[in-house]
Formats: sequence, C-alpha cells, structure tokens
Amino acid sequence: MAHMAQVSQSSQVAEGAGTAGAADPAGSAGSAGLPKGFRSAELAWPRLDLIPHPPRRLPLIGDVLGANVRTPVQDSMRIGSSLGPIFRRKAFGKEIVFVWGAELAAELADESRFAKHVGLGVANLRPVAGDGLFTAYNNEPNWQLAHDILAPGFSRDAMAGYHPLMLDVARQLTDRWDARESAGRSVDVPGDMTKLTLETIARTGFGHDFGSFERSRPHPFVTAMVGTLSYAQRRNVVPPALAPLLLRGATRRNAADMAYLNRTVDDVVAARRAAPGPGEGDLLDRMLEVAHPDTGERLSAENIRRQVITFLVAGHETTSGALSFALHYLSRSPEVLARAQAEVDAVWGDAAEPAYEQVAKLRYLRRVLDESLRLWPTAPGFSRQALHDTTIGGTHPVRAGGWALVLATLLHRDPAAWGERPEEFDPDRFAPSAVRARPAHVFKPFGTGARACIGRQFALHEATLVLGLLLRRYDLHADPGYRLRVAERLTLMPEGLTLRLTRRAAAA
Repeated sequence: MAHMAQVSQSSQVAEGAGTAGAADPAGSAGSAGLPKGFRSAELAWPRLDLIPHPPRRLPLIGDVLGANVRTPVQDSMRIGSSLGPIFRRKAFGKEIVFVWGAELAAELADESRFAKHVGLGVANLRPVAGDGLFTAYNNEPNWQLAHDILAPGFSRDAMAGYHPLMLDVARQLTDRWDARESAGRSVDVPGDMTKLTLETIARTGFGHDFGSFERSRPHPFVTAMVGTLSYAQRRNVVPPALAPLLLRGATRRNAADMAYLNRTVDDVVAARRAAPGPGEGDLLDRMLEVAHPDTGERLSAENIRRQVITFLVAGHETTSGALSFALHYLSRSPEVLARAQAEVDAVWGDAAEPAYEQVAKLRYLRRVLDESLRLWPTAPGFSRQALHDTTIGGTHPVRAGGWALVLATLLHRDPAAWGERPEEFDPDRFAPSAVRARPAHVFKPFGTGARACIGRQFALHEATLVLGLLLRRYDLHADPGYRLRVAERLTLMPEGLTLRLTRRAAAA
C-alpha cells in the first residue's frame, strides 16, 4: 500500500496541465478530447522561455524525437539529468513543467502556496475510481469525508490488529517459496510480491480472500487492474485527436476491465452486507457503518465502491514494487544482506514469528527499504498546483492553478541532497545522523502534504515484516545475467526479476 493515495501519480510524467483556477480544482473543459481540467503550461507559466526543453523540438509534435511511449518516467529522468532541476517537455500541444531540484521541490511542498494537482495521469483513472481518496479533486467533499472516516483504520491499534492477518498471508508466500527452493527452481519476485500484497490488503481491509497463491496465473482482478493502469498510461502519451483510432481496441478492453473491477468490488460489499452478526472492524466496516464524527454524514454506496477499488489497487500495486526492488538490491549487495539478516536474527530471537512491536525494531532493514524507495519510488512523481500567483526559485512565475510535476526519481538522486554518488545503493543514507543532516522535502516516496499516502504506516509495516521473514528464512542469489529493467504502468516495477533461494541453516 506504499502510496495508498499515490498509485498513479507515478508517471504523470506525460500527463496534462493544471486546473482552470485554484478555487475550482476540477477546472473547466479544456482542449478538445482532453480530460476536464487540462491546462497546458504556457497558459500558467509566463516565462517558459527561462525553462529549458530538449533540443530538436519540432513544430506541432514537440519533443518526441527519441521518446519511448513505454518508459516516460525513465525518458524524463534522462532528459532532466541533462537539462537541470526544472525543465519542460512538449508533445502534441501538451506542455509540461517538471521539477526535481531539492530547493524547488521544497517550495512546491509548501501547503500555503501549493496543493495536490489532479492531472491526466490521475484523471484517466476517474472513470473507475471517481472521487476516491486518490483521484478526488481538492474541492470534492467526499475526499475529506472519507479521509476522516478511514484515518482511524490506520491507527496503532488498528495496525496491531492487522498484524496476524499479514503473517498468515506471508506464510502462504513462504510455503510457495519453500517448494520452489526444494525443487531448485527460481522464484518470480514481482509476481509473488503482487500476490502477497493483494491478499494482504484484501484480507486486512475487506475480509476477502482472492486465493492468489492457489492460482498458476494472476487473479483476474490483477489482470483487469494492470489493464486499467496501462490504458491510463497510454492515454497520457497518445495524441488526443488520434486516440479514437489508435486506442479503439484498448478502449473496449478497458471498459471490460473496469466492469470486472466494479463487479468484483460489488460482490465483496454485498457479501459483507449479507453477513450475519457483528462486523470485522476493518476498513470496509468503517465505510459501511461509521458516520463522520462531526457531521454524521456517511459514505454513499457509489463512493464506497470507489474507495474499495482505490484501496485494493493502490494498496497492493506500489508495495509489491517496493518489496521487489528491495529484494533485487539485497540480492546484489552481500554485505547489506548479511547485516540485515543479522539484525533480524538478533531482534526476533527464538520467536517463531515476530510480534507487532518487534517489526519496528528492524531499523537497519527499514533503511534498506527506504534506500530502495529512494532509488525507485514506485509512485515516482506527484503534481502540485499553485493556490495563488507565485514565483518559485525566485525566477519562475506561475499563475494560480498552474502546476508542475515533481519527479521523485530525480529528486531522490539530486547530488545537492544525496552526495556525489546518488546512483549507488547505500542504506546508511538513512542512518539518523544522515537524515538529520539533509534538507527537508528531499525524500518523497509517499507524496506530500494533506493528500499524501493515508496508508503509509500500513505499507511500511507490511513491507518490513515481509522482508524480515524472508531474510530470516532464505539466502538470496541473483541471476548473474540479469540487469535491472524497470517496467512502467503508472507505477514502477522490476521486470523479469527472478531469484534463487537457499534455506538458511538457522531456518531449516
């Protein structure tokens, strides 16, 4: 759930521009064929001439030479590294301002000047997620209502209640990995992490079991989810005028995928409503039974569906990526792996499984997770819009409603914040003294401000618990021929990552 509220801010690297005005974040109808609220950068950034763009810009089509529609995040990382901490890209009339410098990102994190911007990367998901926590516009009342009702579902007491269910799902994973290890076969890391995180959020949040580990192929919910995310990604990079032609088949598939997601969630909700006796006290019970403490308002049936879809998708898609990247780096860093394993052995002792309180004591392992999220934040960008006319960096004026995309993958690599070798994997960057020495707002894997990830602590507990269980049980062996490839489907995930395992003597 790393980024319960951020799943598809990720590659807004190709999304559209700001709202029609700060008072109306939904905006008004924009250019033909573009989602409501589109506003290209030239309408809100009076001095675009001060912001560099890639060379070889072409009339009408913009900065498309050398671009890869499948990897817009990584394209923007490459371009931004050469152009500097603020730059712009244009394609088919869509001009976008990107920011990755630490000082500029800190300004955009100022809640008195900027707020979350819901642009194309998010707006493309509104047909299925509507005004759910992640996709709601700032002025839509259901965001605050749902946030206030659901926030107690991530309290310490609630988290402690989820811990046994997390352990139960982790046992399914280790049973699967034990069988693969005994047979001398590698494990599919992203595939198995997706199964784990889907089952975890489904069971802890909604009392539902998808049976992912009994399946040889991904659950249809995952297939439909990947389809909707991939379609939203494609909508970002296809010229609007050509979309009806180029995306005709994809649009039909997306409609089928959305219908399946809706049916699945409707069945889960109907089963809970029909269940006898008291509820389970989970997120779904809160949605169905809890009124706002001040106003007495309740979530509507339609909004409950949207919230459940948001949690199921966002609650597993990014955490599975975070776990996969962490396992990749651990398998390539023998000294880090040994140090993390030693910590798990020392902290958890002879206990068969850790108690809730023991997970937070794995401080070095948490550094490993944070360093993996630094290098590859699975939701790798977030957009911010100006609440009023302002200037950033003392140089770049932006009008109210204008927006910029903070590219976290480069912010997390800014040498001004992270030193001369920011591409290196080094968990000690997150030692307490190193954290205190860094500027604020340079590590943003969960977004920023009031609209940051509501499930951050859930995600971190789940990921640290699972990594601890796996490191206690196995040694990890990388495929020597593998080179990290990052797949983009609005979130980031290692592609084709497999590992060999051997059972540790202490865990045999």
